Amino acid sequence: MGQVRVVWLVFIAVLATHLAPARAQSNSTAVIQRVNDSGASDAVFDAGGGDDPMAELRSLRESVQRLDRREQNRDLDSILGRLDLLEMGAAKPIDNPNQWTVKLGGHVQMDSINWANADSAITGPAAAPGTKDYFEFRRLRLTADGKGYGVFDFRLQMSLEPETVGESSAGTVTSPDVKDAYLSMNEIPWLGRMRIGNFFVPFGLEQVTNDTFNVFMERSIPTQGIFTADREVGVAFYNATEDKNFTWTYGAFFDSISEALKERIDDNQGYRLSGRVTWLPYYDEASNGRYLVHLGAGVLHTDDQDSRVRFRARPQIHEGPRLIDSGVIDADTYTTGNLELAVVRGPVTVQGEAYLSSVNRQVGRAATVGGAYIHGSYFLTGENRVYERFGQHGAQFGRNKPNTNFFLAHREGCSGWGAWEAKARWSNLNLHDVNQGEYNDLTVGMNWYWSDRTRMMFDWIHPVTSSGTTFGHTESDLLAMRFDFNW
Repeated sequence: MGQVRVVWLVFIAVLATHLAPARAQSNSTAVIQRVNDSGASDAVFDAGGGDDPMAELRSLRESVQRLDRREQNRDLDSILGRLDLLEMGAAKPIDNPNQWTVKLGGHVQMDSINWANADSAITGPAAAPGTKDYFEFRRLRLTADGKGYGVFDFRLQMSLEPETVGESSAGTVTSPDVKDAYLSMNEIPWLGRMRIGNFFVPFGLEQVTNDTFNVFMERSIPTQGIFTADREVGVAFYNATEDKNFTWTYGAFFDSISEALKERIDDNQGYRLSGRVTWLPYYDEASNGRYLVHLGAGVLHTDDQDSRVRFRARPQIHEGPRLIDSGVIDADTYTTGNLELAVVRGPVTVQGEAYLSSVNRQVGRAATVGGAYIHGSYFLTGENRVYERFGQHGAQFGRNKPNTNFFLAHREGCSGWGAWEAKARWSNLNLHDVNQGEYNDLTVGMNWYWSDRTRMMFDWIHPVTSSGTTFGHTESDLLAMRFDFNW
């Protein structure tokens, strides 16, 4: 309607040009009055001199053009405003605190292991399954993460790896393993976060850092399955100072409930008690932790369910002979302490832990065994390891993100090469006090990050055992490769 009105005004103005000069003034005034009456009271008209009809017409045309633009802008602004409201309404999630919001995910790791140089002494029944090359799905898992009801979250992670069925004895349950199955309540006054279910026992930096965030294909010798507990059924509490520079965690768990059977029928259940504290004496806020120093300490006390304690390790691969083995130690309890250190200085990270365990044997004195590891990594492409001050399991390392993802496209110059991380690690397990020698391991390799959820890993592993171990003094070389992606 505004454009029709403008056309009529211009038509009337042209007629005014052909009328007598004496009538031009009155007609122009009438046109202006009609424009004002139409609602454009803020339009500005300059009639010019009454004796110059052409000047008056030019002025009138300019005023009409200004009026036209203003009406168009008003219409456009109105339409855009309505579109903004519609978009906001469509994007805004339903705000219902009394329900779960669930995110499904998964994890796939494919490993290829080559014994490039197996020591000839690694033979016999104790070497089972032997020094054979192999391929496997190291991890094949489905997860469901949820949040809701204000302060709650949960996680369910099931393992679908075929070997969890293949290793089961005849006649036993062969259902998928339960990995994570827990519920957390957050923001509890004085207590912080409470978690109950099956999850990582809070003890050790490398252990509580998810395997997708760790630097090497397998955790170090003294960590998983040796001095640190894996996932257990229990309850734990997590808390931190307001600035998250100091954290503390503690929990109580059943001792070694089977992840496959998911039950234990026994008058003696056994238990584990754990505690962990961490401190950041330095954290660069401006760079979001590109420079930091992490210190930590923990203790894990185990009242063993069957009073049979054993420490043994493979050469930092998932399948293969155990190169060091304490044998079964008749012991009621054992207590392990550890110290943590991590330094991130831009693309360079140094991380290490030391463990010492006192085993309360049923006969004779207590035995003391221990171990340690230290590793360094360097991002050739400039990234840094991501650190979470109060993450899923407390203070831990998080998901690394390349500056540029790896991709190739047909267009010239349209490509990215991801992130490249060089790495080296030494780890040690000392069982001299139970007359089973010592095991040292050197691993060197490279990680290639295609994105924050896809990477390739290459490890050269050089295990060395002393004369007191299962096969005596040995040296071997293994080449390991992994393709890892998750969603």
